[in-house]
Amino acid sequence: MAEEVVEVQSCGVQVAIVIGGGNIFRGLKGAAQGMDRVSADQMGMLATVINSLALQDCLENLGVYTRVLTAIPMQTVAESFIRRRAIRHLEKGRIVIFAAGTGSPFFTTDTAAALRAKEIKADVLMKGTKVDGIYSDDPVTHPHATMYEELSYMNVVERRLKVIDSTAVTFCMEQNIPICVFNFKVRGNLRRILGGEQIGTMIGQRTQT
Repeated sequence: MAEEVVEVQSCGVQVAIVIGGGNIFRGLKGAAQGMDRVSADQMGMLATVINSLALQDCLENLGVYTRVLTAIPMQTVAESFIRRRAIRHLEKGRIVIFAAGTGSPFFTTDTAAALRAKEIKADVLMKGTKVDGIYSDDPVTHPHATMYEELSYMNVVERRLKVIDSTAVTFCMEQNIPICVFNFKVRGNLRRILGGEQIGTMIGQRTQT
């Protein structure tokens, strides 16, 4: 994954990343098992910091300067999130990793990504997943599900399509931030999308017929 990001960044694209922590701990799962939701979400946010530091190490081993900015202050581990500092890092050619979500419980990393996209004036929010895009149903359990190439924000919300959090989609609709959902495990997808190829599902103002 780090190699994919470096390949795109070397083409002159400014890259900022929001990474989840579900491989370590997922707040909703902890709450479902009886934990206090706030405590569970805080643990989930800390898990994203671990993943962010791991990704930073991978990127810097590839020779790219990287900065981790956390929504929860932890000065000995990473920089605290300051919007102008994040923008300055991007202007200097560094990859920025936003950790600890929004810093508040009850919000997903999708919503954190949407928020940071607006704050840094990103051209597009790209969500890398394990599937090729957004489908009419779960393609794992429903092999005949249809993949959408294009959807409006309201299509995603009204059809309760689960690939991306509805709060994040609504926020992007209000701020007019396009979203691309794509399979990050296919080598070269990120570069091809940014080069203009139709890959994955684009979410924007236009309505799918």
